[in-house]
Amino acid sequence: MTKWGKRTEAVHGGTRRSQYNEVSEAIFMTQAFVYETAEAAEARFIESGADEFIYARYGNPTNRMFEDRIAAIEGTEDAFACTSGMAAVNGALMALTKAGDHVVSSRALFGSCLYVLEDVLGRFGVEITLVDGTDNADWEAAIRPDTKVVFLEAISNPTLEVIDLAHVIKLAHANGALVVVDNAMPTPVFSYAAKLGADLVVYSTTKHVDGQGRMLGGAICGSRELIRGPIETYVKHTGGAINPFAAWTHLKALETLDLRVRAQADAAMKVAEAFADHPKLARMSYPQHPSHPQHAIAMEQAPSGGTVLAIEVSGGKEACFRFLNALEIFTISNNFADAKSIATHPATTTHQRLPQEQKDMLGISDGLVRLSIGLEDVDDLIADLERGLNAV
Repeated sequence: MTKWGKRTEAVHGGTRRSQYNEVSEAIFMTQAFVYETAEAAEARFIESGADEFIYARYGNPTNRMFEDRIAAIEGTEDAFACTSGMAAVNGALMALTKAGDHVVSSRALFGSCLYVLEDVLGRFGVEITLVDGTDNADWEAAIRPDTKVVFLEAISNPTLEVIDLAHVIKLAHANGALVVVDNAMPTPVFSYAAKLGADLVVYSTTKHVDGQGRMLGGAICGSRELIRGPIETYVKHTGGAINPFAAWTHLKALETLDLRVRAQADAAMKVAEAFADHPKLARMSYPQHPSHPQHAIAMEQAPSGGTVLAIEVSGGKEACFRFLNALEIFTISNNFADAKSIATHPATTTHQRLPQEQKDMLGISDGLVRLSIGLEDVDDLIADLERGLNAV
């Protein structure tokens, strides 16, 4: 078969047509499947073929189309679609670990990822070591011969720290550890995790893939051995599989993914340039901007910094809230990677549960705002942010 580019895969990858030869992918809204005979049912439960299905929690033709398509875009052998990004993170980590195992993770993570690591895995006897993900020496000191899994966000949420992924993957593999990368910020369009050797790449497909505020979803991408082995086994038995309507919505959204994300990323860079030295900001963080602490590695790893940037409004929480409340185009919400531009105050929302000491260590100040850049006219977005800062 001819090898296709990402944009072609996003439109055609994994397509399965019914006997009616529909143009748009079909939605198979069914919980279970019928067998011609009792013998056929027995055979399918022993071993199902590539296009043989048993129960929606195990698999579905619509789900499989989405899984094949996201895997093709990511450049992995297979994928398993989940109900949400956190179902994917939890599924990947729980499927690969047991009591007594050791996991090393970057400390700068989305709040729910920290919860899964520290509260869930920790409760079941998994030893967790958190490191400064930007410090290669920290990784070298923490990863041991008995380390089972290394987990990280390629670009951290919400502070946009960039990790030297090639170095961490090489180090982990030298010690026999598997590497699981949460890739929400780099996006499937600019993804480099699988190319650098990550064993599993995890997405919240709510972000970017759906990208229009409609559907929760998640995906775990990796080798067929891992996906159809421990990952599928754990997720299908614990109920984390995506529903067919969400999978179908994601399939349709993939058709425009590349166009949307590239436009958003270009706009994000323009916003970063416009506010890099603003007098009312203590800092601005965007991976591809020269002011970013990990700019060199960000440029080496990817052609774009993605669709999200972070700013720190001077004057603390009160000034920051005045800024947020004065915005007219940016909506105040806790999602990101949507067609609509979104402003989030992590200290009081997504990372509220963290102790103040941990917030301080991660750089989640009362003035920090995560800005997700949408598809609006970039000049309007810049004017809206100026409007907000004029209120400070």
